[in-house]
Amino acid sequence: MRAKRLVQMATCLALACSLSAVAGDDDDDKPAVAGQATPEAALTIQQQHAVGIIVARPLEAKIPDSVDSQGVVLDTTTLVSDYGDMTSATIVERSMKAEVIRLQGLLAGGAGASVKTLEAARAEEARAIAQAQFAVARFIQHWGPLASMPPANRRAFIDAVARGRSLLLRADLPGRHSLGSLPDMAELDVDGVRVAGRILGVMGQSDETQSVGLLIGIEHAPAGLGPGVRVPIALMMAKRSGLLLPRDAVLYDERGAYVFEQLSDKSDREKTRYVRRNVTLLFGRGDGWLVDGVDDDDEIVVGGAGVLWSLEATAGRVVDDDDD
Repeated sequence: MRAKRLVQMATCLALACSLSAVAGDDDDDKPAVAGQATPEAALTIQQQHAVGIIVARPLEAKIPDSVDSQGVVLDTTTLVSDYGDMTSATIVERSMKAEVIRLQGLLAGGAGASVKTLEAARAEEARAIAQAQFAVARFIQHWGPLASMPPANRRAFIDAVARGRSLLLRADLPGRHSLGSLPDMAELDVDGVRVAGRILGVMGQSDETQSVGLLIGIEHAPAGLGPGVRVPIALMMAKRSGLLLPRDAVLYDERGAYVFEQLSDKSDREKTRYVRRNVTLLFGRGDGWLVDGVDDDDEIVVGGAGVLWSLEATAGRVVDDDDD
């Protein structure tokens, strides 16, 4: 086993060095072009076996009509408090910025403002900026879906919640730490009565279940639903088809989820090319993901994708002559 690992490490190093050299040939003096295509990996059969490359075709599957979840009614006083802190901190920040600008104008015009007064105002401005940033970050962490609303819509929604006309619930998906596409709607079971809910988005903060949570808004909720009450929730989804891939096949970076597709290299029959394919995550099922963006006859890397990711990350880096 140790020998096998050494062979894999040596193969990866050799491939990374070769791809770096290719990327650097004749282009050492050229700056990187924005949007330039990512270098492709090309492996021989021996290299594929050495790094454990396995390919398979995706399987057709359908998204379930609904997913059972457990919801808890949230304490809306926390929302009102966080929103008030963010609003007031933002107002104080704007006020201090205006004061600094006023004092700068007075000092420049010789109207009697002192440098000491201006520096004190700048210190207060820095403190106000830090407090405003903290308040905004806390609001986003606690109420991310509401933070993404337009300001006018957010104020109206929070006002309805504060006046008791709407309720907020958190619906958790036990055992899940990520979610593909959002469900279309939520349906609460309140003593046998079906109550429709609006899914606002994914919560940015986990609770004691350590699972992904959805923020759900309920208008005209039945009386008696107070903070801490737990109710069953069915997350309803439109019927859609997708292609099922193992979790090991799906990678993620700043551009989103993607997989590697295997392509035959017509110019070099001894090597096989691997290219990136961006996919949309639809729904997690067991040890796999239902995705959109690939075809059922594509050869997708389901084993060894991490090695190709490593090659992709190092292929465009040119090694300097002074590097050891």
